[in-house]
Amino acid sequence: MAHPKRRVSTTRRDKRRTHKVAVAANVATCPTTGQPHLFHHAHWHEGKLYYKGRVVAEKEQSEVE
Repeated sequence: MAHPKRRVSTTRRDKRRTHKVAVAANVATCPTTGQPHLFHHAHWHEGKLYYKGRVVAEKEQSEVE
């Protein structure tokens, strides 16, 4: 069995692991509003919070005088 003579430093170990590349997140289009958003994330559009094409919540209107 292989047995290293010296300990591998964290820097050297991390250099070897840098070849993994992050993948860009997938973007979905809302069927109701047509707005792009991340999968499995709610998004705001015109004061309403949409998730899976349905209105989940609405912004409260504050009275400014």
